[in-house]
Amino acid sequence: MDKRRLAKDNKEEYETLQKVIRKKCDEAKENWINDKCNSIDLHCRSTPQVMYRNIDEITGKKTCSSTGCLKSKNGDIIMEKEKILERWEEYISELFEDQRKDHNVMKNNFAGPPIMKDEVQAAIRKMKTGKATGSDGISVDY
Repeated sequence: MDKRRLAKDNKEEYETLQKVIRKKCDEAKENWINDKCNSIDLHCRSTPQVMYRNIDEITGKKTCSSTGCLKSKNGDIIMEKEKILERWEEYISELFEDQRKDHNVMKNNFAGPPIMKDEVQAAIRKMKTGKATGSDGISVDY
């Protein structure tokens, strides 16, 4: 890889080294998978925990392991629980911070235009008849 890095100016040499590296990586991955499969076969009856761990490694399933640390805004690692909670609070407040200049303030008057009797009758006519009443006990049949 160091040779390839140095050969960036020479395109032909870079490509040949790239092919060699890719081939060796593929071989290494194939050998790794074969070793894991052999380990799975070996441990299938005696130690199922090892078998399942190897299966998870092959399939790429990672378990979420919380280390109990977090990075601060400037990139420092925070280990103390109180400071972690403070950082979460800071993150959430930044996430939901409203930076709009003017807000559309809703007034308590949600009445809107008056509902006309003809509109209610038209809505009732559109509803299916013969259905059971709801919790209010009002049926559509009139």
